[in-house]
Amino acid sequence: MSATQTVHAGADRAAYSRALEVLARVGFVGYGLVHLLFAWLALQIAFGRPSDDGDQSGALRTLAAQPLGRFLVGAIGIGLLAMAIWQALEAATGHREYRGRERTLERVTSVGRTVVYFYFAWTAFQVLRHANSSSADKQQALTEKLMESGGGRALVGLAGLGLAALGAGLVWYGWVRKFERHLRTGQMDHRMRTLARRLGVAGYIAKGVAYGIAGVLVVTAALTYDPDRARGLDAALHTLREQSYGGFLLTLVALGIAAFAGFCVVQARYRKV
Repeated sequence: MSATQTVHAGADRAAYSRALEVLARVGFVGYGLVHLLFAWLALQIAFGRPSDDGDQSGALRTLAAQPLGRFLVGAIGIGLLAMAIWQALEAATGHREYRGRERTLERVTSVGRTVVYFYFAWTAFQVLRHANSSSADKQQALTEKLMESGGGRALVGLAGLGLAALGAGLVWYGWVRKFERHLRTGQMDHRMRTLARRLGVAGYIAKGVAYGIAGVLVVTAALTYDPDRARGLDAALHTLREQSYGGFLLTLVALGIAAFAGFCVVQARYRKV
């Protein structure tokens, strides 16, 4: 390759990287909007009002029903797809600022984020295609099918344990403020660092609680042959609502999820991409 070709190739890579960064930052804003709507649905459940499914797919359907909603859902889907591609690249060759086991852990985490962002991007595009069946219904139907055999029940139970472990991991991640290592804190003033820290802690802990309850319910579904419990976050929120002081506790979770939405906006500006 000639020197001129090398320069052009480098320029193309830089332009591609910059475009991906811009789309990823837009994706964080969209991801925050989805969680803000998710928090609103959780509040509706907390106050006993009928609502769409209390999960991210319900939030996207709620948004799509608003004026310009389909355009926003499409933009969110594109941004989330960019975030998935970015994390896939990070999993493949990124996190070079870390060494050894720490880098391996970061790359494995990026694999998980890739799956999550791809899933939500796919959900957004499904909503645009008028695929109105809820993710909670689909999860329940899949669980019913799997539970027809003993091996399927075991698989459902393992999935529930994995979801519960994810919830515990999110709580820990927020409590120890592990998220701060991915922020450009040097560009923040004291007030912004404090705000980012508080939003991140509250947001990750609230999401962890919701996912943890969902995981326990999925395990319970496998043990009791009750697929109605295997409806993911929607079932988790309704189950929490049914407990003593459930409305109050669910309101706190909703506020925490809203805090995570705010943290996503902070990441759109200060996340290392």
